[in-house]
Amino acid sequence: MSAEGFIAAELSRLDACLPEWERLRSTLLARFSPSFHGDQKRWLSAIDTLQVESCSEAALRKLMPWRKGPWVFGDLVIDTEWRSDWKWARLQPHLSLLTGKRVLDIGCGNGYFGWRLLEAGAHAVVGIDPTLLYCMQHLAVATLQGSANNWVLPLTLEEAPLSACFGTVLSMGVIYHRRDPVDHVRRLFECTMPGGEVVLESLIVEADENLHPADRYARMRNVHVVPTTIQMIDWLEQVGFINADVVDVTPTSFEEQRSTDWMRFESLHEALDPRDPLRTVEGHPAPVRAIVIAQRP
Repeated sequence: MSAEGFIAAELSRLDACLPEWERLRSTLLARFSPSFHGDQKRWLSAIDTLQVESCSEAALRKLMPWRKGPWVFGDLVIDTEWRSDWKWARLQPHLSLLTGKRVLDIGCGNGYFGWRLLEAGAHAVVGIDPTLLYCMQHLAVATLQGSANNWVLPLTLEEAPLSACFGTVLSMGVIYHRRDPVDHVRRLFECTMPGGEVVLESLIVEADENLHPADRYARMRNVHVVPTTIQMIDWLEQVGFINADVVDVTPTSFEEQRSTDWMRFESLHEALDPRDPLRTVEGHPAPVRAIVIAQRP
């Protein structure tokens, strides 16, 4: 099956599993088409290669940079920028029972956490991320691992149907990029089933007040607010979530986020002050991340 045929088949399975999202099919087909992005033909060619030559390192390297992982395919290891398995190990013990649930993962990257959620018992995982390369990386993984109820779609949350059909909703590493964080959390609420849970993960500052970077934070553009954990809980409670609980606070280390042979751009090391690794190059506190879990009544 060609890459384009594989994409069409995956979207048909999505329609069957999540009929509420069927109206997006034409939009998704257009975004996956060869003409949508200048690199799309090269990425589709990589998927075509993987259809006939399993675990082709050359094909997988056409989809660099790989940021979330790691991935292991036989003897081939994709050493990604992030040790996402470490974050999963911190998160998983605090999730409610996933068996039979549909899960929404917002800003999911290449869908790494989707596979972990399925392994933990979820019935289906829908990931959304507007970066098309990450969607293609997910298709590469699905080609090698086999189709499953795990999709990564080139959408923003604003484009997704706001139907309360997900038992668990994840928003990890997104909210500090939002100009209106309360609106973002309100959309999370509208996607969560009554009785369901939300996972909100963010950069935080361990201080009395939120940080509003004037320009960049750790070389990242569009960081509008780095909240305190108290602020994260307040945002959740403002829109109606209850029982908000900070389940993890972890500084980001050079071992967890770094440049690799599969992600050759600058990473955390270059974002911190070489004279003081507790500060970013802009002088802000170095990255610390928190996970807060709350319920929709």
